[in-house]
Amino acid sequence: MKTKFDITTLARKNVRELTPYQSARRLGGNGSVWLNANEYPIAPDFTFNEKNLNRYPECQPVNVISRYAKYAGVDTNQVLISRGADEAIELLIRAFCEPGKDAVLYCPPTYGMYSVSAETFGVEQRVVPALADWSPDVKAIASQLDNVKLIYLCSPNNPTGNIIDPSLIRDVLALAKDKAIVAIDEAYIEFCPQASIVLWLEDYPNLVILRTLSKAFALAGLRCGFTLANPPVIELLLKVIAPYPLSTPVADIAAQALTEAGIEIMKKRVAEISRNRAFLSDTLKKLPNVEQVYNSETNYILVKFTDATLIFRTLWEQGIILRDQQRQYGLNGCLRISIGTAEECDSVINAIKNIQTANI
Repeated sequence: MKTKFDITTLARKNVRELTPYQSARRLGGNGSVWLNANEYPIAPDFTFNEKNLNRYPECQPVNVISRYAKYAGVDTNQVLISRGADEAIELLIRAFCEPGKDAVLYCPPTYGMYSVSAETFGVEQRVVPALADWSPDVKAIASQLDNVKLIYLCSPNNPTGNIIDPSLIRDVLALAKDKAIVAIDEAYIEFCPQASIVLWLEDYPNLVILRTLSKAFALAGLRCGFTLANPPVIELLLKVIAPYPLSTPVADIAAQALTEAGIEIMKKRVAEISRNRAFLSDTLKKLPNVEQVYNSETNYILVKFTDATLIFRTLWEQGIILRDQQRQYGLNGCLRISIGTAEECDSVINAIKNIQTANI
């Protein structure tokens, strides 16, 4: 009998053994209240206007570039558009890291795609756990920089919600000078615009800032992200990006979102989510099965429960889908809750109260 060939043996070993990023949609669930992906809870209203789908789109749509540059306060030659910030994370590795030689450094608990992307490309991961207050351990980073070409810091950090002290970012940039790129992931910066370091670009050639329309702009389904950096970095990334990274409908809707009117609507969303976040946080703090609600500058909160597994499973069965963070470094007992509508926040609170009542 002929032995069946296992086609997977042709794949790279690191890919065969890779655990893929567990996105909200991959994890599934039959939810009616989706609070596990940090999305805006209500769909925005846009109309696709272009009629030229028979033609390939621009690699870097000029209209979108110019509008985002104006919004972000940078020059147009400091902006690159990609398929979400996730593609930008990978582009930096492709451009700056040589497999088997260079390393990527990040500080858990943090966004999981830094790890997955490095593993996918066969680049060493240098893991430096954050301190107890989730700030980067600069001393430990300084001792781990041999062969590091790329450092990822997320501010505000996902999933903890905290802003990194700017002085610590300056320390890391100084350590990495002439050695490594420092990528600051500002996916949630619209919820705390005062914390952006975009104005630092003129002082730090090795600084890169990652942005997205997925959060405050309510366009997670669009998959449109931005890299802000000095022109030499942008030019390198343009060498490794796909020929047509943004479809014509994506570029058209992104341009609409970045008009003055679109930006004002975004700011109203931010104010609404911030109010709902304060209400949800303040209410949860009063419940006996909640150990701690951590401060957040984002559209989600991290909550430590006395029995996080029970809370997660019970709400899951009721169609309220949260994000379990207990496998993340230092986050035992923690769930992340995206901020939904006022009604969705009420649903979470009432469901947790019912668990508390049932256990009395």
